[in-house]
Amino acid sequence: MAIVKGCLLPDDLLYDVDNMLWYRPLPGGSYRIGGTMVAVGMAGSIAAATPKRAGRHVAPGQACAVIESGKLVSAAKVAFAGEIVTSNEDLMENPRWLEADMYGKGWFVELKPDDPTAARTALLTADEAVPGFLELMAREKFDGCGQA
Repeated sequence: MAIVKGCLLPDDLLYDVDNMLWYRPLPGGSYRIGGTMVAVGMAGSIAAATPKRAGRHVAPGQACAVIESGKLVSAAKVAFAGEIVTSNEDLMENPRWLEADMYGKGWFVELKPDDPTAARTALLTADEAVPGFLELMAREKFDGCGQA
C-alpha cells in the first residue's frame, strides 16, 4: 500500500490523480469508482453525495457523482468514456461512507469503458500515482490525512 502524507492508496486499485478518484477493476471489464482518501481529506466533512444513475453515458471529464461538504461542492469526473452500469444509490442516504469507508461502501458508480485499452492507459498504479498526489497536495496546500 502506498501512503502519501498519511493518505492511503491501496495497491489493488488504479488512480486518476487529477480527479482524485480510484478505480477498482471488476470481472467483465467494468470499474468501480470512488473518491480517494486525498479527495475526502481535502473536502472535509461530507454532507451529501449523489452518484449518476445507471444507464447514463459519460465522456472523459464528465461527472459520475456530485459531492457536497462544508468546504465545497465538487463533481467527481471520470478519466475515460463509458456507460454507468451500476450506481451506489445507498450512498445518497449514507454520504458519511465516503469518510468512514471510501475504499469500500463509499464508491460512486461502476463504469463500463467504451475502450478498455484507453481506460487502462488513463489510470495509474498506487506507486505511479504517488508523485502526482504529492504535487497536487503541495499545490493545494493540503498537509495530509493525519494517518501514519
